[in-house]
Amino acid sequence: MTVGRAGDPVDRARTVGEVGERRLITELTRAALADDSVGPLAGHDIVIGSGDDAAVIDTAGPTVISTDTSVQGRHFRFDWSDARTVGARAVIQSAADIAAMGGRTTGIVVSIGCPPDTTVGTVLDLNAGIVETAHRIGGRVLGGDLVAADQVVLGVTAVGALDGAVPIVVGGARPGDVLAVTGHALGASAAGLALLVDADTRGDTGHLDEFPTLLAAYRLPSPDLTQGPVAARAGAHAMTDISDGLIEELITMATAAGLALDVQTDRIPTDAAVHDAAATLGMDPQEWKLTGGEDHELLAAFPPGVLPPGWTRIGDVGLGSAVRVDGRVVRGLHGWQSFGD
Repeated sequence: MTVGRAGDPVDRARTVGEVGERRLITELTRAALADDSVGPLAGHDIVIGSGDDAAVIDTAGPTVISTDTSVQGRHFRFDWSDARTVGARAVIQSAADIAAMGGRTTGIVVSIGCPPDTTVGTVLDLNAGIVETAHRIGGRVLGGDLVAADQVVLGVTAVGALDGAVPIVVGGARPGDVLAVTGHALGASAAGLALLVDADTRGDTGHLDEFPTLLAAYRLPSPDLTQGPVAARAGAHAMTDISDGLIEELITMATAAGLALDVQTDRIPTDAAVHDAAATLGMDPQEWKLTGGEDHELLAAFPPGVLPPGWTRIGDVGLGSAVRVDGRVVRGLHGWQSFGD
């Protein structure tokens, strides 16, 4: 049970339909306002936060805004991830877009859609993951909405600040730039998903215990989003986050810049567990590294000689209009497609 603002208990086992929208929103607001863990910089630009008809923020400079939607059965499953983790993951995928512009996330606005028979505990856990993660990355929940839906749907809008930096666009790469990524295990999220799908298909979860880091990478990616502002300060010309797979992001960056991008697979940072999982499942680890999405690490193009710590060089930018991997033009490889199978 959770105690609401007025002191009345909220039974986590009851359904959203039984408790009602207003009572549950009161509890969600209370959680958003319990921000003792928020750092001193978070919220300094927030005039009115969660609990009113709308939030009010004081934007002394350009404001970065991005939104993402996660749909039950399409982007997450509650038998694969608990509700708190699902909520946290939704924040990361939206905040990664802020980092990709060179900004830091300062606020989150959330929309939760769910069936009336959803338990109160599920909604509270979703909210707890959202609030905790927003606080951890230096922001706070500004407000949101609760609505009936056929399945659970999370809409997260992230608001960010550039702190005087120039926003970094995806199409700003220049000939001679160095391509680099953050992180140490691209493809880990895709490997974790493949393990879960395999276990589901075979009805055997035996392999799952062998790869806890890969399952964690899928359930809740942990990119270092502070590297977005780092890249901005270092003078990166272009940047994006790896949400739809490295190849898909490279194609987008090359197309937007009208240039050629060359990548070497042996430079792409990975983890031994990715290769071990591929051997176990009889799959190609290179495919996970190149096409597997949802790592939410950052991909950027830097001027030569300015690569900051925390980044790994994987290739170069040149004249032309193609993406080449190990010297060969990419054909037939794609990452995540929102309206694919």
